[in-house]
Amino acid sequence: MNILFIGDIMGRAGREYLQEHFHHFIVHYQIDFSIANIENAAGGFGLTPQIAEGFFSLGLNALTSGNHIWDRKEIVEYIKKEKKLLRPANYPPSVPGSGSYVGASRHGIKVGVINLSGRIFMESLDCPFQVSKREIEEVRRHTNNIIVDFHAEATSEKIAMGWYLDGEVSAVIGTHTHVQTSDERILPAGTAYITDVGMTGSFDSVIGITKEVAIKRFLTQMPIRFSVAKNDRRVSAVILTIDDHSGRALDIRRIQF
Repeated sequence: MNILFIGDIMGRAGREYLQEHFHHFIVHYQIDFSIANIENAAGGFGLTPQIAEGFFSLGLNALTSGNHIWDRKEIVEYIKKEKKLLRPANYPPSVPGSGSYVGASRHGIKVGVINLSGRIFMESLDCPFQVSKREIEEVRRHTNNIIVDFHAEATSEKIAMGWYLDGEVSAVIGTHTHVQTSDERILPAGTAYITDVGMTGSFDSVIGITKEVAIKRFLTQMPIRFSVAKNDRRVSAVILTIDDHSGRALDIRRIQF
């Protein structure tokens, strides 16, 4: 089974470019199940129900997020009922939404998706390592094919999670930093890993933000309204090939288009 995981979609530039090329990815790489991180899809910050519905209409099977998922207040009611849209599982239990989802590939094979948030240089949430085992235990009741989106800042925390979950899940895919890393590999016990899958959006930018605005913020340290860049659009993603029955990863390929 081939699974497509698309890196953080940044604003309109990322959304529209993905829409233009999504079908090509599905056909060319013979994709059976697709996932995207969408926490920056609405103007660079958060997500709206309308944009989420657009992603599902495009054909995406599951949407993951991170610390920006709550930036648009209208998403709170939507995430209560839309099971295919995830927020990190290590938020408090009272927070709306779910941190895991089990869907089906185009051939009816079940695939589990788990969303976690790191704690280094980020919000102080519950321990993602401990929460991961709880979520895995629940998802494994339905399938051995489990993809983890670990939305975290520190590379050390992401790498530690990869080793911690080696043999427990099919893949640990890092998101959040918007910069694709070149350390994709299959760990010894069969888990695919990459520290960060990268960003889908404008690369004529500072991680998706207009260059001039970002530089001014660094120079002045004053609050400045960010604007999403538009030029040199690219899709960053990884393609996972996993054994349908054991859930072990057979291959991981990073792509940038």
